[in-house]
Amino acid sequence: MQNTASAQTPELDPAKVKVLPKLALRAQPFSLKEVRLLDGPFRSAMERNGKYLLALEADRLLCWFRKNAGLEPKAPVYGGWETQGVAGHTLGHYLTACAQMYAASGDARYKERVDYIVEELTACQQKRGDGYVGAIPDGDRVFREISAGDIRSQSFDLNGIWVPWYTLHKLFAGLIDSYLYADNPQALTVAERLADWAIRITEKLTPEQWQRMLACEHGGMNESMTLLYAITGRSDYLEMSRKFHHRAVLDPMERKEERLAGLHGNTQVPKVIGCARQYELTGEERYRTIASFFWDTVTHHHLYVIGGFTSGEHFGLPDRLSDRLTTTTAETCKTYNLLKLTRHLFCWNPSAEYADYYERALYNHILASQNPDDGMVCYYMPLQPGAFKTYSTPDDSFWCCVGTGIENHTKYADSIYFRDDQGLYVNLFIPSELRWQEKGLTLRQETRFPEENVTRLTLACDKPTTLSLRIRYPAWAAGSPVVKINGRTQKADGKPGTYVELKRTWKTGDRIEITLPMSLRQEAMPDNPNRVALLYGPIVLAGALGPQDREAPRTPVFVSDGRPLVQRLKPVPGRTLTFQTQGVGRPADVTLIPYYAMHHQRYSVYWDLLTEAEWQRREAEYRAEQERLRELERRTVDMLAIGEMQPERDHNLQGEKTGAGDFQGRKWRHAVDGGWFSFEMKVLPDQPVDLVLTYWGSDVGGREFDILADGEKIATQVLNNNHPERFFDVTHPLPESLTRGKQKVTIRLQAHPQRMAGGLFGCRIVRR
Repeated sequence: MQNTASAQTPELDPAKVKVLPKLALRAQPFSLKEVRLLDGPFRSAMERNGKYLLALEADRLLCWFRKNAGLEPKAPVYGGWETQGVAGHTLGHYLTACAQMYAASGDARYKERVDYIVEELTACQQKRGDGYVGAIPDGDRVFREISAGDIRSQSFDLNGIWVPWYTLHKLFAGLIDSYLYADNPQALTVAERLADWAIRITEKLTPEQWQRMLACEHGGMNESMTLLYAITGRSDYLEMSRKFHHRAVLDPMERKEERLAGLHGNTQVPKVIGCARQYELTGEERYRTIASFFWDTVTHHHLYVIGGFTSGEHFGLPDRLSDRLTTTTAETCKTYNLLKLTRHLFCWNPSAEYADYYERALYNHILASQNPDDGMVCYYMPLQPGAFKTYSTPDDSFWCCVGTGIENHTKYADSIYFRDDQGLYVNLFIPSELRWQEKGLTLRQETRFPEENVTRLTLACDKPTTLSLRIRYPAWAAGSPVVKINGRTQKADGKPGTYVELKRTWKTGDRIEITLPMSLRQEAMPDNPNRVALLYGPIVLAGALGPQDREAPRTPVFVSDGRPLVQRLKPVPGRTLTFQTQGVGRPADVTLIPYYAMHHQRYSVYWDLLTEAEWQRREAEYRAEQERLRELERRTVDMLAIGEMQPERDHNLQGEKTGAGDFQGRKWRHAVDGGWFSFEMKVLPDQPVDLVLTYWGSDVGGREFDILADGEKIATQVLNNNHPERFFDVTHPLPESLTRGKQKVTIRLQAHPQRMAGGLFGCRIVRR
């Protein structure tokens, strides 16, 4: 049988590997070189991304690699994460992205980038002489300590360095992809020498020391070592991959135990992808169990409607999502990785359920994560009502989701079609052309989906070819598909969530047209049937709430009159996939457009369904809160806009281990690891006053601190989900002995040892 062991890297073909899969894959992916995108939103996204790849300077990405090798850098390093402990991670992603872009487009400029970088990495490796090549600051010290068995590890820190194995995994992946996609054999040589170095420095570690080390995020090192085993046939690489098996996380999955709550999401998915690789190359069922159980658990119990998961990058309890709508939902890296895992599982068991998920996440998260103006990408996809998307910058971000982001938009063609011995799967309705060389067959798919519900397939065959053509009949379909071959309607068997199978002898000019009924529908939160998202077919709709540079407006709710909500949405004439609510929105109706098209404005994806009486109660609460705020404003003596530069200067802000940020359009400040911050506030010398501090009610995680006024403790505050999903005020009466005769006092938030102070979102002094 043909070897297509890889789902992430379809180019893992017999000419490039020495170890074939131990199982017969039931479906096989096509190479990026065999599929070309045609005009449409995905090709446009790929082209925008391609321009950014060519705008990046390889020598700036190589800066720290040359410096760590004792060579003079040719250009200064980029900003953002490339100046921090994960320096060099972007170069690995960049190699993968350019290699995939070369395969997907045939444009030699991307291969030239790959070849140049590999040449430079070879020079760095040769200069050092020990096989290591990397950009990790202080990496030599850390790996010397590891080699000696001195291991101090926690979630994102290994011996004082930010996730060094994670960073090296990105480089391994980029080198392997440069070999597989861009046909660069020297990249494989660099990867082997680096792997040999990794084996040497860890060869004396005991199993206990390994597990202690793996408590720190390490990416998909097990996957890279497995791929090197497949390519080279060297069993020591397979053994190395087994050592990167993090038992604390993976063993419960093997036992089918749900223990994800509290775990950092993207730390786990690459480990599971590595298990999928190990299953394919070894046939050991435990690896299949881990991969399948994890996918089922995440997609059935932790998934938001857009196909992403986690809030604040961490898993919550299963089926508990309605109170986890924040500005840090759905990190893009996680969906990137879960899609890779999905492709593996589809190859083992070609179920439409996997393709349905792939479509959902591809449109509603990955495509939605790119800025259509310049190709920049999102870290998170905020699902807090009234939030907006924040994009990377060209030179000063380089987050993890920039690295995976520049890969995402190079490989849209890799899951449209799959094959087996009997025929062809059409999984996605994306304009594209497949050239199946072994069959002498070209299939051209033309569609404006999802703006239309029809896709058209035209075949060209070197000779008449008998095969089954299986076209996905999505679970979201609102009725039976209409299938025509050469203009004649065919009987379409099956049900939503399966495939329409057309088996015949095909010849040049044969044309298939399939119409899939699309309709409005709603999906409720698993733990709150009255908090829903709206979709049209597979497309998530978001409500436009105004420009992002304005204060977040009140998010409308929908009031039911007994009829289904979708019956109160009407298409907007002349605008595809655009709908308007009709008389159900409170305080106003709303216009809904595809989430993937929502940019540069505030929005809501989830909506509360209320009765008229519930709405009246909520409205009364809102009016009461507005009156409370007005009354507070009338009593205010002084107010500090915390987190704002000039107001903090005006109030003489001081501190240690303190930082500031933005959440839901409001600034905050905190202090970490026993740190503190202080500021001066005006008081009344002859009247009693209160200190009013504002916090976010869902903050959790070691937030325990004292509040002092002129050095005297007036309270201890613990933040631990005090008032979920809303801001709240705490009022502290200041002793008159502290304020009598004074014009100002110094307020200090002092974190307890190894704890945090804040986040503080507001501070006032008010008349009592």
